[in-house]
Amino acid sequence: MTPNNRLFALAAALLLSAPAAHAALAKAATFEQKVENAESIILARCVGSQSRFDPSGRFILTYSTFRVEKTMKGVALPEVVIMTPGGEIGSLHQSTVGIPSFQTGTEHVVFVKKTSVGPTVLYFDQGAYDVNTNRRGERIVTPAPSSLVTVDTQRGVAVAPDAPRPLPEFEQQVGDALHRLEQRRMQMSAAAAEKVREETSFWTGVAANKWWILLALVGISFATWRLVRH
Repeated sequence: MTPNNRLFALAAALLLSAPAAHAALAKAATFEQKVENAESIILARCVGSQSRFDPSGRFILTYSTFRVEKTMKGVALPEVVIMTPGGEIGSLHQSTVGIPSFQTGTEHVVFVKKTSVGPTVLYFDQGAYDVNTNRRGERIVTPAPSSLVTVDTQRGVAVAPDAPRPLPEFEQQVGDALHRLEQRRMQMSAAAAEKVREETSFWTGVAANKWWILLALVGISFATWRLVRH
């Protein structure tokens, strides 16, 4: 079965087996992709939220204020306001599968993305993690609960959420990913610089030997002309 057929079969099975779950499919993002594409990664506590209509008056947006404890990537700020689609105004409620929601007092790791209407969660549910303390007093980072089904589109299979892990281990994984990305960027920069040097060296050589090259071209042209005449 091809990857596309497997993906179609998976989608059909989800829709037939769990109609009440309102499951939705999304392309899975790797941990390194999330680290690379996030504008910032913060460990923060939600200290309040407010829902209001967007400028068109048709959609509800919720703005959650986070007090930042630690910035793992990006510019460190004391507070960040994160916008998510959906929310509740009076008796009107809007929600979308795959969009995280935050409650006042809860602690999270959030991968933040910039948008034209303000910071939001990168990859939505995939970019939000809950932080809770276990019986031993360790803070554990767990993917936010979600009915979103993430799929590896190359293999056409569902991808399990990240495993819960202690906060220090999570921070180390972020740091390791940033280090790998920086090494890759440096390698690409070095390769680009080497290509520029090679091209510069070539044209410098051409400029330094332009008269010899011109004479050689004239000779080749003359020889070709005589060959054609005979």
